[in-house]
Amino acid sequence: MAATPTAGSGEDLELTYDSPRGRWVVAGTVLGSAMAAIDATVVGIALPAIGRDFDTGLAALQWVVTAYTLTLAGLLLVGGALGDRLGRRRIFLIGVVWFAVASVLCGIAPSADFLIGARALQGVGAALLTPGSLAILEASFTPRDRGRAIGAWSGLSGVATAIGPFLGGWFVEAVSWRLIFAINLPVAVVVILVTWRHVPESRDPDATGQIDIAGAVFVTLGLVGLTYGLIEGPARGWTDPIVQIALIGGAFLLVLFVAWESRVREPLLPLSLFASTQFTATNVVTFAVYGALGGALFLLPIQLQQVSGYTALEAGVSLLPITVIMLALSARSGALATRIGPRVQMSVGPVLVGAGLALFTRVDENGSYLTQVLPAVTVLGLGLATTVAPLTATALATAPARHAGTASAVNNDVARAGGLIAVAVLPGLAGITGAAYLVPAEFSAGFHTASLISAGVCVLGGALAAVTIRNPRPAVPPPTAPARQPLHCGLDAPPPPPASSPAHATGG
Repeated sequence: MAATPTAGSGEDLELTYDSPRGRWVVAGTVLGSAMAAIDATVVGIALPAIGRDFDTGLAALQWVVTAYTLTLAGLLLVGGALGDRLGRRRIFLIGVVWFAVASVLCGIAPSADFLIGARALQGVGAALLTPGSLAILEASFTPRDRGRAIGAWSGLSGVATAIGPFLGGWFVEAVSWRLIFAINLPVAVVVILVTWRHVPESRDPDATGQIDIAGAVFVTLGLVGLTYGLIEGPARGWTDPIVQIALIGGAFLLVLFVAWESRVREPLLPLSLFASTQFTATNVVTFAVYGALGGALFLLPIQLQQVSGYTALEAGVSLLPITVIMLALSARSGALATRIGPRVQMSVGPVLVGAGLALFTRVDENGSYLTQVLPAVTVLGLGLATTVAPLTATALATAPARHAGTASAVNNDVARAGGLIAVAVLPGLAGITGAAYLVPAEFSAGFHTASLISAGVCVLGGALAAVTIRNPRPAVPPPTAPARQPLHCGLDAPPPPPASSPAHATGG
């Protein structure tokens, strides 16, 4: 029997975590978001095989990654707004079906251009289902059990993200890279059945204004133009008219987006959030860390397979220590930041991330895992575990409570935009263009340069945090209060969210 729709926020159902229906709701939302998370990680492992299959250059591989991120980043806020107004379960289901259909198109792609277009369609589906998965939990569970449900969602989604590179490597090696997209179909069927039967419908009764479609168009097309220019510039030449039109047009549309958001009644991005120096600085640090990480991890699987001689499976498994370290330490890192404030961790963490990225310069044709790869991924994992939870919590805590959801979505989008721009620009900066990824010595030299550039960006992010991030002031009891009166927290902000994996720490 299908869940009975509710007209309100969904809180009238007040599901409990231990109830059978509550468990089904968690399972459905975890599996739905896991589809998008796994897909984002397995594609990186499959890039060399895709390049060989289609006999294409590095620019096409960049587009395989960025086409997905472009539509996801550009439409993520729209997806959340649609769910609030039209029903979160409804939009979540549409997103799952859309994602599954786009996955079929990816799996049967006859050319690189077709695959890029299908990946863009996948990003649209992910933008519809990703914000809904967490919003459903927020709306469906009792306040007492909401934290447990979200914590389970974070932890299980982290496990799914960890499995992604392993599955991708196995599929590529044993069968074909096309199977990494086909695996989404049975998962989507399960998600649809569970969601239709068990997940309650919910809406935001206060979300009655029009959705800012114009803003979504401006920001998406602006990102497309800017990304196209940055990817094609090294190959076509920066003086090429098409490249210049793309860069100037993209920049103009992004400026137009900011101007539009300052005037529209129901903006996708409330610019008032950036009145807080701490909120702005936190998002700049997010952009730096996730940009550096996204650019370096785009190139790493190619380095391991094309230069060090790893199989696709070995390349996927080599990254597992990052997720294991984060799952083990992120919660402790968040608890420490709650006690001492986020400044130290947000300053030291990016430097550790940078150190891990710099250690990738030791990865060469020898490819020794124990002496070259493991030290780098271990330091990188420690840096991310130190950084991510305080970073996410600060992004939420520095925004007004009524904008907590929007602040989280903005931080998520900033992280994705950082990775998007880095994947577009980092290979060119490092001298990796055209078919260079097929020439081991040439690619390895460029990869080492890219690793150092990424490391430097992270160090700058840590320095910015040290200068701009401030710890909240401890609560001081009133002068007339009895000496034994217990202290309370004086920070008027939502509590830090549960710690999660790298793919979900900023929303995915």
